[in-house]
Amino acid sequence: MDSAGRLRIKEWAVEDRPREKMLLKGIASLSDAELIAILISSGNSNETAVQLSQRILNSISNNLNALGKLSVKELMAFHGIGEAKAVTIAAAMELGRRRGDAEPLSRESIRSSNQVYRLFHPLLCDLPHEEFWIALTNRSAKVIEKVKISQGGVTDVSTDIRLILKAAINTLCAGIFLCHNHPSGNVQPSRQDDNFTFRVQEVAQLLNIQLLDHIILSDHAYYSYADEGKLSIHDFNV
Repeated sequence: MDSAGRLRIKEWAVEDRPREKMLLKGIASLSDAELIAILISSGNSNETAVQLSQRILNSISNNLNALGKLSVKELMAFHGIGEAKAVTIAAAMELGRRRGDAEPLSRESIRSSNQVYRLFHPLLCDLPHEEFWIALTNRSAKVIEKVKISQGGVTDVSTDIRLILKAAINTLCAGIFLCHNHPSGNVQPSRQDDNFTFRVQEVAQLLNIQLLDHIILSDHAYYSYADEGKLSIHDFNV
């Protein structure tokens, strides 16, 4: 308890802690009261944070739109809600409102090797050492995430396939683009590059994930496994 006798979230049973529940089961598993409890952190001498949050919601018929209309002063009328907690709730409601007004991010579908090159060129073009990156895509070939997998020396980079597959599985992607740089300027793949590429393709197929291309780039040029016909799957319209 704090100095006022209020139970803090860390003093609850583990299964009753909203933060832990969110981490274990995902944020969608939390009730509105539990989400507000995370914001206010503690209740009062008679109520936990969840109970206090539920009482606030009950007063407005459990309507989040009505909650967003409560002023800081009106929120402070609830025992256990001081100015800081009231401001936190008001700020969270305003963020939710602004999110609703915001345009969703438009992600470009990748339809060519040149688009992959332009995606990674700013990240890799000036480096004096090799780095290995991947781009993970959905079924519309739109990039979900770019991930740096490893960093090497001037002439090579060691990459663990398991790290690539872990990132792919975590994002539930449908396709993978591989990319690494050759600081020497020679973008021709080595035998090691070939073996690694085909191994990634083989393992990814077992997970129903397509290896769409592997780009080797330098400052002013690039090599595409798909364009050269070296991948059995090289249709960008996935």
